[in-house]
Amino acid sequence: MKSHTTPRSLAQHRFPVDPWRLVEREFDASDLGLTETLFAVANGYLGMRANPEEGRTAHQHGTFLNGFHETWPIQHAEEAFGFAKTGQTIVNVPDAKLIKLFVDDEPLLLDIAETNGYERVIDFRTGVMSREMIWNTASGKRVKVRSARLVSLVHRHLAMLTFEVTMLDTAAPVVISSQLLNRQDITDEYEASVAAMGLDPRRSKGFGHRVLIPSFHRERDGEALLGYRCANSGMTMACGYRHVVECSTPYRTETEVSSNAAKTIVTVRAEPGETIRITKFVSYHSSKQTPPAELADRCSRSLARAVDEGPAQMLADQADWLHDYWERSDIEIHGDEFAQQAIRWNLFQLAQASARTQEQGIAAKAVTAAGYEGHYFWDTEIYIVPFLAYTSPETAKRLMRFRWHMLASARQRAVELNQRGALYPWRTINGEEASAYYAAGTAQYHINAAVALALKRYLDASGDVEFLAAEGAEILVETARMWEDLGFYAVNGEKVFHIHGVTGPDEYTTVVNDNLYTNVMARFNLRYAARVVESLQEWNPEAHAALVRRLDL
Repeated sequence: MKSHTTPRSLAQHRFPVDPWRLVEREFDASDLGLTETLFAVANGYLGMRANPEEGRTAHQHGTFLNGFHETWPIQHAEEAFGFAKTGQTIVNVPDAKLIKLFVDDEPLLLDIAETNGYERVIDFRTGVMSREMIWNTASGKRVKVRSARLVSLVHRHLAMLTFEVTMLDTAAPVVISSQLLNRQDITDEYEASVAAMGLDPRRSKGFGHRVLIPSFHRERDGEALLGYRCANSGMTMACGYRHVVECSTPYRTETEVSSNAAKTIVTVRAEPGETIRITKFVSYHSSKQTPPAELADRCSRSLARAVDEGPAQMLADQADWLHDYWERSDIEIHGDEFAQQAIRWNLFQLAQASARTQEQGIAAKAVTAAGYEGHYFWDTEIYIVPFLAYTSPETAKRLMRFRWHMLASARQRAVELNQRGALYPWRTINGEEASAYYAAGTAQYHINAAVALALKRYLDASGDVEFLAAEGAEILVETARMWEDLGFYAVNGEKVFHIHGVTGPDEYTTVVNDNLYTNVMARFNLRYAARVVESLQEWNPEAHAALVRRLDL
């Protein structure tokens, strides 16, 4: 492909083009919302926004777990039958990214510090986000500061952060404060209030109540653990950390834990040329109802394994996983390095969004932000599953099994709307419809056909007839039943099937009759379901008989 003259959206003096990395050469506090997303690290279950380790300077602090959410009653101007009743919002879980540095008791604050040689990089081949700079303190001392952040694509519940400090010219007392902070209920480490976020519907909802109810905290041999239960949803989570400190000079560590925070302080008299290196292993576990104390024990085991295996092994595992991923997924563009970088950044995001979802969905912002409440939409089936079907079929299968697990809720939603079969929610986390606006939510019935199309894409690529017989056919039958019941044949004139009162992908034209996209997709869903059931009867009569019994088909 030839280079073109389309304006580049990233200033290249600040973001130089690199086909395998995203590089930032200048820190700018004016667009933190952008860079926190661009440099975020995640694995599909756990995600960390690219907030600076120092903590205070941020557009939106964020650490998220796939599916971990709070519920709240939806207030309609006027209640009506079939309206969604319960909202769901992803929760900002305790933040382990905080690692504060003090030299001569002076804090490093990135937005006001004098720095040289600043560079931040996210490497698509290693899955590591790293940062390096020289800090010139107000007292005239030069300090080299390096940090790195990795959310494991191999180990679902693990992340690793490293922080290195080197005094370049003169000795100085150095204090490093590594923390774990509940930001959902305490906005920041100074308990500042939340600024008004405006009325952008893409933004996550704020809560009028305490969300994370402290249920457990423990410190033992430097290991810190916190556990919580969500006030309304009842979901539970635990998180914790352990440190490995490398320093040739004697140092002192202190750890303290409370219900909303944990803090480990490393104090050392640093000599010129000596590097203080701290490796922080972090673990998160969540559940629908497992007691937080038990989840904390799981965190402890995950941390013990990580410490035993060591940083080098975690880095090697990450690089190996990505090597295999790029072998399956890379797209090479010759002659346009900017396009090459953009394509690989997007492919890397697909890996970070899906690698360790297990059998959960992929939210609108995956686990890198709280936008759209952390809800799952049809984007997964239309945009992501087709790619994964041909490159990571096991991951695609898990996403389809997620929809299969959701069938009971989809059937109930169809009953609420006086329909047969199953109606998948337009937006959800727990399987219930969470869209408060019918016209641009529930009325988008085409979500059913998106699920059916994704299933076909997966089956076309994988040939997984076992999944089709056991679970996939059930999805197809129940989604097709909804269309057969929703639509009708006109009785005046030619016999034509119509579907009225729906909203297509163009959400600006809502609740219309015979939306072209919806009709075409419904026809596909019906024909494909019928063809699959007929084929199943021929090549697997036992599975067909079981399907007939199970669905009263």
